[in-house]
Amino acid sequence: MDEPDQELIEFASRLFGMAREGDARRLAEYLDAGVDANLANHKGDTLVMLAAYHGHADAVAMLLAHGADPNRVNDRGQTPLAGAVFKGEDEVVGALVAGGADPEAGTPSAIATARMFERADLLELLRPAGGGPADAVAP
Repeated sequence: MDEPDQELIEFASRLFGMAREGDARRLAEYLDAGVDANLANHKGDTLVMLAAYHGHADAVAMLLAHGADPNRVNDRGQTPLAGAVFKGEDEVVGALVAGGADPEAGTPSAIATARMFERADLLELLRPAGGGPADAVAP
C-alpha cells in the first residue's frame, strides 16, 4: 500500500473515533470542509451508526443535519436506530426518529428490537408518523 492510501486510512480512522467519542464539534468541522456525512468503515458502519451505537445524541443530530442517511444499513443489515434501541440509548432513538429514521428498516428492525427487549416506551416513540394500527408496534 502506498503512503497516500495509508494516510487516508488513518484520517478515516480518526473520523470514526470522533463519532464513537461523540465529538460533534470536530466532526462538524470536517463535514463542513467536505467530508462525506455517509462515510462508512470496512464493516459498513457509518459515522451516524457509530455515534448512535455509542450513545451520542448530539453527534447523531449534527450528522443528520449534515445529510447523514439515518436508514443506511451496515454489512450485517443493522440500522443506527435498531442499534440505539438495542443499546437502550433513548435520547439517540429520539434524535434518529426526529431525523427521519425508519423504524421498520434493517434486520432486525428497531421495532423488532424494541419488542425483544419489551420497551413499550420506545415502541410508542417508533409508532409510524401516520398513526397506523395500534398493534403495528404493540409488544
